[in-house]
Amino acid sequence: MTIALLIFIILLLLQVPIAFVLGITTIAYIFVSANMGLMATAPQRLYSGLESYGLLAIPLFMLAGELMNSGGITKRLIDFSKSLVGHFRGGLAYVNVIANMLLASIIGSATAQIAMMSRTMVPSMEKEGYSREFAAATTASAGLLGPIIPPSMLFIIYGVQSGASIGDMFMAGVFPGILLAISFIILIGYTGTKQKWPTQKRALFSEIFSSFFKVIPALLVPVIIVVGILSGAFTPTESAAIACVVALVVGFFFYRELKIKELPSIFINTAVTTATITLLIAMANLFGWMLSFEKVPQNIATWMVSLTENPLLFLLIVNIFLLIVGMFMDGIAALIILVPIFAPLIANYGIDPIHFGVIICINLTIGLLTPPVGAGLYIASSLGQVKLERLVAAIWPYLIASLIALLVITYWPDLTLWLPSITK
Repeated sequence: MTIALLIFIILLLLQVPIAFVLGITTIAYIFVSANMGLMATAPQRLYSGLESYGLLAIPLFMLAGELMNSGGITKRLIDFSKSLVGHFRGGLAYVNVIANMLLASIIGSATAQIAMMSRTMVPSMEKEGYSREFAAATTASAGLLGPIIPPSMLFIIYGVQSGASIGDMFMAGVFPGILLAISFIILIGYTGTKQKWPTQKRALFSEIFSSFFKVIPALLVPVIIVVGILSGAFTPTESAAIACVVALVVGFFFYRELKIKELPSIFINTAVTTATITLLIAMANLFGWMLSFEKVPQNIATWMVSLTENPLLFLLIVNIFLLIVGMFMDGIAALIILVPIFAPLIANYGIDPIHFGVIICINLTIGLLTPPVGAGLYIASSLGQVKLERLVAAIWPYLIASLIALLVITYWPDLTLWLPSITK
């Protein structure tokens, strides 16, 4: 196991893609341990990690996001947000957060949102006088809302791994996502007042109404998803398929920006992204199987229980542990590996699995913006054309705001559990 751990660390430091790191480490462990019987069952473990109906929602929500983006969704969300808050001091920064919050209710992926909004918001904010590093930091941080506000790819994977209701997970993410957005807005308000950013002309009521009317078809997707799940009309997986149909109708007939000739590239992009995530899920499942064979989860569980019997202190230790893991591992891979470790533990401490699911997903999402492996940092740095060290310096206030929000969510479970409880 020690050799496997060394291989894992070396491959990470060499920046080998995490899916290959997990797969190579597992195969190396099998050869080093000379337990070749495991090799015969490895393909079965790869397949079993994907054998879940709930995972079908991931490519469907991705397809819905691609369809809505090609149909002009991003521009209209930004215009609507600008009409609401563009006149405040630091208006475009507020617009960035609110547009990301609205976009999160459609896409469900932080990296996809950061990539998309970095191309749009960073140049726009720079033209208005904001520094490029602040614009990139704001865009990357607001992208964290993607996996928290439903639909969420991480919530789907957690639900599949833990057996928790994906619908309840979606509902549980609403208020934590709003709290995270509010924490960013408060930070922007403080920074804007301190730096005396200029204000802009307030939009007329007619302009607000016009932009709202234009964005209504785009907002149909999240509304249909939430209402459908709450009413029991369809499951989260079925809601993803319906979202694709609505996205097609809106893009073709309402906005008329979605063209038939664009569909092949949309399907290809969805397939490539899905393949990447599918490979990661399969390899992470294989890696987790190796850890289970070595009884690593049981040993970690025993060690953590020995530290404290207090559930509040346990959650603090878990948060610290998850934040460190998020600095070095992809969120999806970490989720698949860690959920089997923590599932029996939270039962012993009397922690609700829905509440814990939100905690673990937020922790691992914050890891997207922490060096040395944070994918969100590299995406924002590359597309925003900002040096990584300058971006890290600009993003730390947002990370502090995120951690404060995380502590509130951790120790105020009703914030997470209230909405799922009233919808049952």
